[in-house]
Amino acid sequence: MLQNKIYQNFFIEILKTFLVIVFGLSIIALTVRAVNFLDLIVDNGYPVSTYFKYSFLNLFGIAPKFIPLAFLLSIVIFILKHIEDSEFVILWTSGIKKIQVVNLLFFTSVIVLLFYIILSAFLTPIALNKSRQLLSEDQLNSFLPTVRTQQFSDSFKGFTFIVEKKINNEIQNIFLHDTGKNLKNLSPNISSESNTTVVAEKGIVKERKMFLFNGQIISSKSSNEETEIIRFEQLNIDLSDLVTTTIKQPKLQETSTLTLISCLFSKSQNPEICKKDVDKEIFPILMRRIVLPFYIPVITLVCSFLLLKNQRIYSNKISIFIYGFIILLLTELLIRYTGLNYLLRIFYLIMPVSLSLFFYFFLNYKFSKESKIT
Repeated sequence: MLQNKIYQNFFIEILKTFLVIVFGLSIIALTVRAVNFLDLIVDNGYPVSTYFKYSFLNLFGIAPKFIPLAFLLSIVIFILKHIEDSEFVILWTSGIKKIQVVNLLFFTSVIVLLFYIILSAFLTPIALNKSRQLLSEDQLNSFLPTVRTQQFSDSFKGFTFIVEKKINNEIQNIFLHDTGKNLKNLSPNISSESNTTVVAEKGIVKERKMFLFNGQIISSKSSNEETEIIRFEQLNIDLSDLVTTTIKQPKLQETSTLTLISCLFSKSQNPEICKKDVDKEIFPILMRRIVLPFYIPVITLVCSFLLLKNQRIYSNKISIFIYGFIILLLTELLIRYTGLNYLLRIFYLIMPVSLSLFFYFFLNYKFSKESKIT
């Protein structure tokens, strides 16, 4: 009963440390990325609520990347803490074998493995796909944040503009150039092949509308054969239909795992995603979502070498942490090439099981050898 209580406390302690590290690293990374997401407001005019929702959903894409490193740190911290406090010595003297502690660590790694697969293979694609849908559903909230003085802005498809001065919502010396037919209602003679240029001395921007004063509309065909000039004292432009240049089509990383797997067997079911030679991109994504988590038990067994009594230069705490980190680094590097090489793909698949078996039986052999000596 007491032994089970000890194991339970160890299990909870490891998971707490792991979750704290994952959450801490993810928040730091999200804070850095959230600065880049401000472009959604500044350049594309999305509402602030969309910015926060988009940032939160991207947390699901950031967190899985830190899970292997966080678990490596949590296992190393756990083992070293209990070694320094001599708590493991009490366990050994009470009859608990080292391989039993290794079994507990391995069981914990399997729990984290399952959590990792659920998050990376199912929750993350759903969250990232939802974040992409947010950008597709939300329209332009206010045109004013996208206006920057003396700087061309091409944040909208087929629509370029520049202003010389901007004071609150008042602008001066405005130049608008439309090639995407966003201003097609300004003149009845604008054809499907014409471009529209609007020049004005002053203007006022209110949410999705622009009021221009003292200017002219220049409509010209792409062949430059015909040009129409219309002068105006006041021109009201509705900008609600502007489309941002933000990517709104879900990427492969934002596509569900089941859809990607179906692409490997039949590309006709979803031709927009399952394009020719897309296998080279799908395999690394699936390997990252499904196979990479199986390297977590490998990391756990490598860290378990810290429990060995006689630690030499190549097996001290620094060296073992470096070994674990190198394994993580290699898995990240090799996963990118699994879509290009079939043998590398097979190698990446069988290595976590092979290494886990090898390290486990090697540890068991070392521990049994230590018990015979004592």
